[in-house]
Amino acid sequence: MSELLPQINNPQDLKGLSPADLPQLAEEIRDLIISTVSKTGGHLASSLGAVELAIALHYCYDTPTDKIIWDVGHQSYAHKILTERRGRFCSLREYRGLSGFPKCEESPYDCFNTGHSSTSISAGLGMAIARDLQKEEYKIVSVIGDGAMTAGMAFEGLNQAGALKKDFCVILNDNAMSISKNVGAMATYLNKIITGQLYNRIKEDVESILRSIPQVGLPIFKIAAKVDEAVKSLFIPGIMFEELGFKYVGPIDGHSLPGLIDTLNAVKKLKRPILLHVITTKGKGYHPAEENASTYHSALPFSIESGEFQRAEGATVTFTQVFSKALCRLAAHDERICAITAAMPEGTGLDRFGKQFPERFFDVGIAEQHALTFAAGMASQGLRPFVAIYSTFLQRGYDQVLHDICLQKLPVCLALDRAGIVGRDGPTHNGVFDLSYLRHLPNMILMAPKDGKELGQMLATALNCNQPAAIRYPKAKTQDMPAERPIEPIPIGKGEVLREGGDCLILAIGSMVPVAVNAGESLACEGIQATVVNARFIKPLDRDLICTLAKRIKRILTIEENVLAGGFGSAVLELLDEEGLLKMLRITRLGIPDTFSPAGPREKIQSLYNLNTKGVVQACRHQVEKT
Repeated sequence: MSELLPQINNPQDLKGLSPADLPQLAEEIRDLIISTVSKTGGHLASSLGAVELAIALHYCYDTPTDKIIWDVGHQSYAHKILTERRGRFCSLREYRGLSGFPKCEESPYDCFNTGHSSTSISAGLGMAIARDLQKEEYKIVSVIGDGAMTAGMAFEGLNQAGALKKDFCVILNDNAMSISKNVGAMATYLNKIITGQLYNRIKEDVESILRSIPQVGLPIFKIAAKVDEAVKSLFIPGIMFEELGFKYVGPIDGHSLPGLIDTLNAVKKLKRPILLHVITTKGKGYHPAEENASTYHSALPFSIESGEFQRAEGATVTFTQVFSKALCRLAAHDERICAITAAMPEGTGLDRFGKQFPERFFDVGIAEQHALTFAAGMASQGLRPFVAIYSTFLQRGYDQVLHDICLQKLPVCLALDRAGIVGRDGPTHNGVFDLSYLRHLPNMILMAPKDGKELGQMLATALNCNQPAAIRYPKAKTQDMPAERPIEPIPIGKGEVLREGGDCLILAIGSMVPVAVNAGESLACEGIQATVVNARFIKPLDRDLICTLAKRIKRILTIEENVLAGGFGSAVLELLDEEGLLKMLRITRLGIPDTFSPAGPREKIQSLYNLNTKGVVQACRHQVEKT
């Protein structure tokens, strides 16, 4: 049997295949996804589960004229392969390669950039309004799944879409298996009745006849409508969507290409809001991913044969793992501690906490705003909630941090994982803004550890400070904290001098501290003596330490894995200006410039912005040479 995938460069080529060929094509696409992700890493399980759905969508719709919006985007690998990017798929998530998410600049088939969840319905509805106002004709499909329906934004979009009655389809890609019993021949049969032209034509005819009967027709029609809704509520789990104004279709088997194609072709004829409920298996076609979909959700490079991940040499633990162990140690001695995650128990390390303290662990789903105000409510009644959340996702709850936590000075700790450059996931996931959007909030204490030991100490500091606190740490390896010692807090606002020298002063924060120490050693080999400071606190800064050193050392370099605008370096500048020291100093700031950082290996992206030993050495050398 000859391979089909080499013949498919775009959706027009796909339409040349017979329906009988499509299952073979699906298996070939799966093989390519597995082979590629085993080398590059990436969102494997979700994309494997959406292969048939991607094929059916491009088979039935006229893309790119018709618009397909992939919510979150980690379901979209098959979509990329089918849309003129198969030859570049080997560059997935590499520097200047294919993005791991839909990206408009990359392809006309990507009609909307996605990376965070629950945006597809709102974006799709906006496109539907634009289409109708401009009197154009095309279809719009928003594919949402992987828990994204738990986010408030998804329901906000559904609420308006149902009221506006636009020609617009939402596909709920449900791989949580929560309604698996409804999948089968009966569900498919009922779905055909609901979506078929005959059913809708008969229903419209009956409505017309009943309404035309004088006096008794309208009451009978109203009774019939109530009976129709009551019967549907018995058999259709999507009655809630019907009440919101959507025509609910499903659930159907998302791996049955004949069923998908028949349903999509029928749905296209219904010019109204449609919600198509599709059941898929996360990790479909690769046994390790099916058995452990969470682990393979965002996979490291792995061996296809064994399923084992390739582990980096050197440090044996991550900051996430240190956070997990430290929080559990603290919680064992303080029953006020609770832990909250927004659908990321494994990713944030809180799965360990959930096993040890199940009654104090809360997974709220993809609902960051709710997670933060939920934590504020806990804190208002004497608990000490720790909200573990990726830095990039905390952006979605800014108002809750400001209004519900900081304004009331509530002791909520924000544990910001994946802070700084995350690398291959690219601009949607880089956590390079948190220092800037948190440090200006009154009552907030903002910290960043240089290593695992310091992370544990900062958790203890947050526990005891009795006000809002945030700790940001990177997606990186580190040294573990001592297991035998009690975790002692750090005095609030106190930095530490790690190396002394009179030629230049390097002020570093968090992940950049080891870089600064290495740079200091390299500079010493050149005869340049640098004082290296681990600031530890972005807010409050160690005013006495920084100002004392600045009066003695006139060349200052700040380094941070955050945007320069409003970040750590800006805070240092403001402090020195307040103290009247700025005019006598030569200050260089290293950080992320006013741009969105590209995807690629973390070390590569850091090097672009001189956030490595070489870059720090060059900056310090340049300062010394200029004076």
